Amino acid sequence: MTRLASVLRVLAVSAAALLTATATAPAAQAGPEPAAPKEFVALRSVAPTIIQEMRYVTPHTFMGEPVDGYRQPVCIVTRPTAEALHRAQARLLRQGYSLKMYDCYRPQRAVDHFVRWAKDLQDKRMKQEFYPRVDKSRLFADGYIAEKSGHSRGSTVDLTLVKLPALPTRPYVPGEQLAPCYGPKAERFPDNSVDMGTGYDCFDTLAHTDDPRVQGAQRANRQLLKGTLAEAGFTNLPEEWWHFTYKPETFPDSYFDFPVAWGSVIGH
Repeated sequence: MTRLASVLRVLAVSAAALLTATATAPAAQAGPEPAAPKEFVALRSVAPTIIQEMRYVTPHTFMGEPVDGYRQPVCIVTRPTAEALHRAQARLLRQGYSLKMYDCYRPQRAVDHFVRWAKDLQDKRMKQEFYPRVDKSRLFADGYIAEKSGHSRGSTVDLTLVKLPALPTRPYVPGEQLAPCYGPKAERFPDNSVDMGTGYDCFDTLAHTDDPRVQGAQRANRQLLKGTLAEAGFTNLPEEWWHFTYKPETFPDSYFDFPVAWGSVIGH
């Protein structure tokens, strides 16, 4: 055998061994995404008339960027929560209003994103709008950020009221001039909702549902939202006029991490 033939033979054997090893080795790939339990549904499949403005899939958040785990602008909740929202919507439609969802089920990875952001005291790009009067170092102590969220259990939602017919809300443009979330409605970021006294996700005591400084039409709007949802089985978080939990919760002790995407609930 010539030297060249010998070299070619060695290379062929080596190549065959490499192919065999590659074929039998386990594939290096990410594990499958967690699946949504069958009790979860897309709200639109149960209550299609409810307006959805899913904020966390956009950069208009208190972090100034989309939130981890939000793949598509779809409101996902447990079926009992969706059915309760449908009942509340039916009552509001008769009065010329619609519910509008800002956030629904929230994966644990999104909450983890909030926590990482809150610990980065240098990142204050959205402070002027969402927490002008709160030092970022106090977001944990003051209860604005926590390592667990009821949203991850699937029965908690953030929402508001819109007077019909609903006008569109323009998208946020990253880098645009910010205005305090507690300022007069005409000066805050535009929202097609009724005037609730503050914008959504406003880290300020003025966002407390029954803050005595909120009077007149603003107070009436908050009470309409709170009263209507209470009749449908929801409990309000006193520190946030937009935050409601349907009781009894389907998963009172579970925190899920499947992504916010249509694929998570297809077939439910």
